[in-house]
Amino acid sequence: MHPVRKQRLVILLFIVAGVSVAVGLALVVLQENINLFYTPTEIANGDAPGNTLIRAGGMVVDGSVKRDSNSLKVEFQLTDYAKTITVQYEGILPDLFREGQGIVTQGKINREGSFQAIEVLAKHDENYMSPEVAEALEKSGADYPGKAIDNASKKMSY
Repeated sequence: MHPVRKQRLVILLFIVAGVSVAVGLALVVLQENINLFYTPTEIANGDAPGNTLIRAGGMVVDGSVKRDSNSLKVEFQLTDYAKTITVQYEGILPDLFREGQGIVTQGKINREGSFQAIEVLAKHDENYMSPEVAEALEKSGADYPGKAIDNASKKMSY
C-alpha cells in the first residue's frame, strides 16, 4: 500500500473512532438524564422501573396528607382515580400544594413499593393541569377538578 493511502486510512480510522466515542458518551449521558412519566395505575401495576428516576403525576387524595411533626417528612396518596399510590417526600412542599390538587412528582420507587419523591411540583393556578396528568386522568375516565375547563380549551379554535 502506498504511504499516502496508508496515512489517509489511519486518519480516517481515528476520525471514525473519535465520532463513535463521542456518540457513545452522548447516548450514555442522555439515558442517565431521561425521566419518563408514569401514572399511579402504571406504578401500582409494576410497569414502572424500580431503581430509575421517573415522574409520577395525579391528584392528591383528600385527607391523605400526613406530616411528621419532628421533621419535614410528608406522606400522601396520589391517584388517577383508577389506582392510588403512596408518595413519601422530605422537604418543603410548594405553596400551592394541597389535597384534591393535581401534582407531578419526581423520584424513585422504593423497596416497599411506595414512591420516594425528591421533587414535588404543584400546578400554578386553579385552571392549569399538567398535560401528562390531564391525559392520565382522562384515560381513567374520572371526573376531576378542571375537566370542563380542559375540554373547553381543546374545543377552542384560533
